[in-house]
Amino acid sequence: MLAMLTVMMFMKMGFLLKSVVMAISFVLYCLILHLTHKSVFTIDDQTTDGEDKRIPMAVSMTVQLALICITLLLLDRQLCYMSRLGFLWQMKFRVEREEVETMESLNKVLLENMLPENVAGHFLRRKIKADELYHQSYSLIAVMFASIPNFKEFYMETDINKEGLECLRLLNEIIADFDELLSKPKYSCVEKIKTIGSTYMAAAGLHQDNENNDSSFNDAYKDQACQRQALYYVGVLTEFAMSMQTKLEQLNKHSFNEFELRIGINHGPVVAGVIGARKPQYDIWGNTVNVASRMDSCGVIGNIQVTEETASVLNELGFTCESRGFVSIKGKGNLKTYLVKKMNRSISQSANLSSVY
Repeated sequence: MLAMLTVMMFMKMGFLLKSVVMAISFVLYCLILHLTHKSVFTIDDQTTDGEDKRIPMAVSMTVQLALICITLLLLDRQLCYMSRLGFLWQMKFRVEREEVETMESLNKVLLENMLPENVAGHFLRRKIKADELYHQSYSLIAVMFASIPNFKEFYMETDINKEGLECLRLLNEIIADFDELLSKPKYSCVEKIKTIGSTYMAAAGLHQDNENNDSSFNDAYKDQACQRQALYYVGVLTEFAMSMQTKLEQLNKHSFNEFELRIGINHGPVVAGVIGARKPQYDIWGNTVNVASRMDSCGVIGNIQVTEETASVLNELGFTCESRGFVSIKGKGNLKTYLVKKMNRSISQSANLSSVY
């Protein structure tokens, strides 16, 4: 019976049920000691001499059995407590692990919204020191600046528009619609860089790898690859700029405004990098960027202005470009510029380049 009680300790039963079973067993054992087999212990007490006669054997056995039962119940209670404590710690660890995984997912989403996907992956895969500079050089990138010059005239701080809040709400709607265009597969190579006031800056080609810069390729192959890159990136970015113009026209119909875009595009080598340890800012630098900005600031409202080299690429793709003549560009002198008038066919129809890059 003692063996049964001990084995019962490790059975998956409730503490109250174990207590009831143990109490019943204790009562049955007492009946054996004091009723059914009383004569056995009485004979033993009579044959035993000395001081042991003070405590009858049946009573001694009953007390010992009671102590054993109480000890087993206490051990069982401690095991139950430790099991519950272990379960609670396991649940807490699981919840904390899920919270950590959720935070990592949120950090990844936030980082990918702040930085291009390949740059975000660079920061997520390794630990970056606070003073470590990330930079990447590109041999050919298409850069675009698109501004809304008449938004400054539209913006006013009055009680009617809640001190300019409604104006900013409309600007946010415009920028959000431009961002939505980037989700289209055909604009997958276009990356939004930043917005400066009402100016939207984007670039195409920042997702490219460096396989064309490998020394194992001959110069003829490199020149051909660069030409195909120029066709693809410039063409897609120009098509994206035209989509922005169409999107703004649709917004004007709903908001009863007359906003127009003034766009400048250029292509060439740039350097991309992330600046700042806190609130890092991804940006691109180079003469290509400066000229693209000047194409915007010195451009014509409602038109896309490009450099002569970019116009030559667009002509090959089937775009119609009209010469504007020489324009005085701040810091660059007189540059011959062109205005992109229309697109005769889509980029996918012009050249099968998207499958390559």
